[in-house]
Amino acid sequence: MKRYLFPISIALFLLNATITQQSSAQEITATSTPSVEFISVDELKSKLSANAPVTIIDVRASDGYADSSEKIKGAIHIKVRRLRSRLALPPLKDVPRDREVVTYCACPSEESSIEAAKILLMSGFKNVRALKGGWQSWLRANGPVESKPRGM
Repeated sequence: MKRYLFPISIALFLLNATITQQSSAQEITATSTPSVEFISVDELKSKLSANAPVTIIDVRASDGYADSSEKIKGAIHIKVRRLRSRLALPPLKDVPRDREVVTYCACPSEESSIEAAKILLMSGFKNVRALKGGWQSWLRANGPVESKPRGM
């Protein structure tokens, strides 16, 4: 019996350490990932009509962006995978961290705009929301659009 006590004690110790480590990792992930709020199409349209200071970031994937000749009026197009590296470059480096920022995409459930909003929030931006319904909802609501720059 004594010869089994030591190996069992070691196994229990290792099991406890593994469970504690997994629990800590889950807690860190849960607390370090910010939640993203949404802005409605109507609210964003009102802000644009009132010339409110808002930065709009178009994070549509390359194919979705290329298939369209337009974007939301005043929007900056940046691919989600390049967003972190573009934060230190114009025009994003010049956006005040407390300014309202809206992200949008053409995904069915706003996945890319949510991911972009999380990146911005974790990078120090204070007021970031994803456009509910994305590009398709904006078009259905006749939100203001503009032609994309040539070559984009």
